[in-house]
Amino acid sequence: MLHETGDYEVVAFDREQQALDKLAAQGIPTRRVDSADAAALRAAVQGFDALVNVLHYLAVNVASAAKGAGVHYFDLTEDVHATHAIRAIAEDAEHAFMPQCGLAPGFIGIAAHELVNRFSEIRDVKMRVGALPEFPTNVLKYNLTWSVDGLINEYCQPCEAIRDSRTQWVQPQEGLEHFSLDGTEYEAFNTSGGPGMLCETLAGRVESLDYKSVRYPGHRNLMQFMLEDLRLASDRDTLKTIMRHSVPSTAQDVVLVFITVSGMRDGQLV
Repeated sequence: MLHETGDYEVVAFDREQQALDKLAAQGIPTRRVDSADAAALRAAVQGFDALVNVLHYLAVNVASAAKGAGVHYFDLTEDVHATHAIRAIAEDAEHAFMPQCGLAPGFIGIAAHELVNRFSEIRDVKMRVGALPEFPTNVLKYNLTWSVDGLINEYCQPCEAIRDSRTQWVQPQEGLEHFSLDGTEYEAFNTSGGPGMLCETLAGRVESLDYKSVRYPGHRNLMQFMLEDLRLASDRDTLKTIMRHSVPSTAQDVVLVFITVSGMRDGQLV
């Protein structure tokens, strides 16, 4: 998208030649770089203005390379620990470091914050996001539309929320709820990382705030069976292999964003 605007000079780095060939076919310059080699990556990005990192599990390494090269850094990670580590890296940096620039965290927090600013007193903030197949065909009612690493991470890591005006950690896959939107039934449950830094931003201003991922009904129970009953939460490499071999990807996806805020405005609860 950046390339198509004509306003940016974009170069894609990857260690997989097959991935680079797809981009090169679209007229995008590419360079093969081992993304796990911090020194090679740092040397590769010298002279650029900004680095946009779409690697999930190497966020901290890539951020360190960006700092060493003196370039602005952006990423899409939902990993809470990685975000805190990048925050520490950025402490004495002279360039911008902006993790969590995706759909959730990212867009969902911006949209929720805009709604919150319309209230003088805020009671509840509820954020629901789903990246779903438009035509679900398997029992999971799910297709891969983004990183398998990121998907498993948000299903397994603790989730930040605000309850009774206090920030606390809640368990992933708990808090199951059902709702209907435009005639379609959905379920939603706790997943990690979605609120980004919103709990910190709104601390002391909100009575309750939570974030949940949206899926088609039945998905949560099946994932819970794999993660807990089959104990794959402690064997993530096996789980990733299963997901990659068994759950097809799709480009026919739909993104659902659903935010509600309640509070006082002009002396009325709305």
